[in-house]
Amino acid sequence: MNDQVTPATQALDLIKVRFPHALGAMLGGSAAQGRATPTSDLDVAVLLPDGDTSRREVVRHDGRLAELFLHTLADVPEHFERDRALRRGTVLFIYDQGLPLADPHGHVARTRERARAVLAAGPPPLTPAEWERDRYVLTCFMDDLADASPADRYEQLALADFTLRKAADLLLARHRAWTGIGKWLPRRLLSADPVRGKALLEGHRTVAEHADPTLLVVAAQQVLDLLGGPLREGYTQRWRA
Repeated sequence: MNDQVTPATQALDLIKVRFPHALGAMLGGSAAQGRATPTSDLDVAVLLPDGDTSRREVVRHDGRLAELFLHTLADVPEHFERDRALRRGTVLFIYDQGLPLADPHGHVARTRERARAVLAAGPPPLTPAEWERDRYVLTCFMDDLADASPADRYEQLALADFTLRKAADLLLARHRAWTGIGKWLPRRLLSADPVRGKALLEGHRTVAEHADPTLLVVAAQQVLDLLGGPLREGYTQRWRA
C-alpha cells in the first residue's frame, strides 16, 4: 500500500469500486479527525438509492478494513431514530463530524443537516423507572467492587468495568449527552463532564494498575449522589404481565 495514500482517498476508491451507484458518502470516525493509525478501520456512511438494501457491512479494501453503514434515502429517518434510541449516535456523528467523500446531488449535505438536528435535540431522557433501575444496578456493582478481594483479580476487574460503564451512562444521561462504546466512551465522558468523568476513568485505571478500587468507588458514589444517592432496600421493579 502506498504510504502517500490517505484514508480519505482509500475510502473514496472503495466507494467507486463497490458502490458506483451510490448517491453520496461520508468518512467518519478517527480517520476523518486525523487520528487514524495505520491499522484503524474506515467508518464510512453510504447513501444508496431507494430500492437498494440498508445494511451494515465490514469489508477489506486496499489492505484496510472498512465498516460500512449503508442506508437508502427512504430509510435514513428510521435509522437515525434507532441511533438516537441507542443513545450512542454512531451514524449521526459520522454525518455530523465526518468528511464528505462524494455528494453529486446534495443528498449528503441534506442528510448531514438532518443528523445535526437530531444530535442537537439530544438522546432521549431516561424514564423514572430507568433512573431507578440504573441507580440500583450501579449501587450493586459499586458495593461488590468495594468488597471484592484484590486476590481475585478476575472478579475485581470485571466489576470495575461494569461500574465504570454504568456510572458513565448515568453521568452522561444526567447531562443529556450522548454515550459511546470502546474508545468513544472516555472521549464522550471527558467532553460532557471533565471533572467527574476523569475521576471515573482514573479510578478504573487504578483498579487495573494497583488492584485498589477506592478511587472508582468514590467516583461512582459521587455520581449516585447527583441522582439521589445509592439505591438498595426499597427498590422495586415491576414486571409486565
